[in-house]
Amino acid sequence: MSAAHSQNLNVLLQEIEGIHLTHHNPRRLRADIAAEALPALLALLRGRASYVHLSAISCVDWIEENQFELVYHLWSYETSVLISAHIRIPREPGIYLSVFDIYTPAAFFERDIHEMFGVYFEGSPDMSKFILTEWNGPPPMRKDFNSEKWVMETFSWQEYHPDWLKDLEEQGGGIVSTPESIRMDNK
Repeated sequence: MSAAHSQNLNVLLQEIEGIHLTHHNPRRLRADIAAEALPALLALLRGRASYVHLSAISCVDWIEENQFELVYHLWSYETSVLISAHIRIPREPGIYLSVFDIYTPAAFFERDIHEMFGVYFEGSPDMSKFILTEWNGPPPMRKDFNSEKWVMETFSWQEYHPDWLKDLEEQGGGIVSTPESIRMDNK
């Protein structure tokens, strides 16, 4: 990023109250802001600073802080600079507003985050499942999701020991360890 562009961007971003900027390198900028200021920041960056591409929205589950961190990754083709806008929202109720009206591709990312983390985006055009269509469990990317417990409560087990595996074991191969025995060995 040129010095002139950097200075112009810094002046422009000062219009957003409470923003904290961190320059990671000439092409990476981190903006930490309050959740309620995000729509204004995105509109400002898109309309007046050439950040027309929303590359992704990612989510981090900070379970100890009882928060989700949403990160909006914005790219400028004119300046070849990526800005990552970071906000925090409470895990419960896990609701934020959609930015679909500012960046249309946000609908895809919001839908994915809803499915994997349970965050609901008010105003998003579609919050239905698209990957886990047969899934009836809790959001699997939350840090408090216990996958082994869910599997044990959801599925019934049957012994599976086909002849080909018996032959392989007789030759010294195969795996005959249960999850319980592996856990006991690691203690």
